[in-house]
Amino acid sequence: MSKQLKLKIVTPEKLLLDEMVDQVSLPTKQGEITVLPDHIPLIAELASGDIVSLVNGEYVPMAVVGGFIEVKKGEDGVTNVAILADFALHVSEMNDESIEKAKARAEELRKQAENKEVVDYEHFATELERSLTRVKVADKWKLKKYRK
Repeated sequence: MSKQLKLKIVTPEKLLLDEMVDQVSLPTKQGEITVLPDHIPLIAELASGDIVSLVNGEYVPMAVVGGFIEVKKGEDGVTNVAILADFALHVSEMNDESIEKAKARAEELRKQAENKEVVDYEHFATELERSLTRVKVADKWKLKKYRK
């Protein structure tokens, strides 16, 4: 059996994933990285995009917006990857209806931005980024095979 790493993905709402994986690729502010077993210790800020773990030849894609990743070696010698995300959602949870709602919400937020007296820019930017990331990641994985 080949080496694996322990991946944990947590949002403020819940624990999304906690399992052994072969590798995980994700967006950081410095660029996209892939973490393999025996990776060097690392702490990095996440960018918006998709986290894709590989488990027994199957992809497990998730949309992510903001947060941090920490990679460190556990006492048992296993590489531990902890992802603390502001927002994360498995691609299978993004159906056509929710994607259309996200597109409509993004458009509504763009229109609100034009009224500079009403806009809470921090909230606006966060909501817009979430909506656009959902759409982008869902479109990317629409025709690809992945584990539900």
